[in-house]
Amino acid sequence: MQNDLDLILKKIGIMLHIIKTIILTLLLTFFQNSTAQERTNPKNQDKELGKVSWYRDYNDAIAASEKENKPILILFQEVPGCATCRNYGHNVLSSPLMTEAIENEFIPLAIFNNKKGKDLTILKKYNEPTWNNPVVRIVNKKGINLVKRVASDYSAKGLYNAMISALKKEEKKIPEYVKILGQELAINYNALNIKETHYKMYCFWTGEKQLGSQDGVLLTQAGFINGEVVKVKYDATKISKEALNTFAKANKMSPVNSKNKFKWAEKDEDYYLQHSQLKFLPLSQVQKTKINSALGNRKSPLPYLSPKQKQWLTKVDAKKNEILFNKDFNIAWSKLLNS
Repeated sequence: MQNDLDLILKKIGIMLHIIKTIILTLLLTFFQNSTAQERTNPKNQDKELGKVSWYRDYNDAIAASEKENKPILILFQEVPGCATCRNYGHNVLSSPLMTEAIENEFIPLAIFNNKKGKDLTILKKYNEPTWNNPVVRIVNKKGINLVKRVASDYSAKGLYNAMISALKKEEKKIPEYVKILGQELAINYNALNIKETHYKMYCFWTGEKQLGSQDGVLLTQAGFINGEVVKVKYDATKISKEALNTFAKANKMSPVNSKNKFKWAEKDEDYYLQHSQLKFLPLSQVQKTKINSALGNRKSPLPYLSPKQKQWLTKVDAKKNEILFNKDFNIAWSKLLNS
């Protein structure tokens, strides 16, 4: 009789152990899934959110802001939304350097303006309307606005200006890749201060290296106009035409006044970059100019790279990697990101 009782108790103990193991496994899976869902997945999310990985809980974002000492960029967005909302996700929140800037310099938080629950609570907290076009607020770790809310301006330039203002107000250093984002936007938006000129020299490899080193020079391009020349795009608010001419002449280059058409020397473009490991990275136009010049002048190109580009550079394998620097930037970035 005692043996039977002992056997029953032993079986009960085994069953309890199995049940305990199952419960612990289920709890672990639940918490792992909860952690995984703390941020959205850019590879599988609504178009309105672009390519940014967003926090979805306000309190989590506040805690992350406190821990990482970064301001919070809140996107109030209709998801799923209208054409304006989708375009904002596609045109503003999907470009590589913009995505990098949002994810690395800020705590990104998405609040859906057409949902109830926690989203609605935060909408009311900031007095934001429901079912509205995209609005961005940038707040500090206490949730207090750092800059004026970005509303009725659905341009990348409008968002960028707010981001820079917020970083400056928080006394944060602006990384070079973020500055390059602003320069790319100025070029793409055909800002009035972006000017173009040409210089003749004995070797356009040297010309690109030297001209690209100047603060305010955004793009250089090797080519021909009655000999080797470099076409330059520059920001006239950063460097004047006179200052650029003076620098050019000091380095044995002369302005080109010929009306003959510029012929691009594609194979000779960015000579120093073409002979480096960085050719395996997707790079923006301004990045190529600055990195090529840095390499030619034996300086480090790393300051011009975003965190993700630096990470990719450590994994470059010349035997396996495709040359990406001269490809379409967005397409090349997406290809490497999804590889």
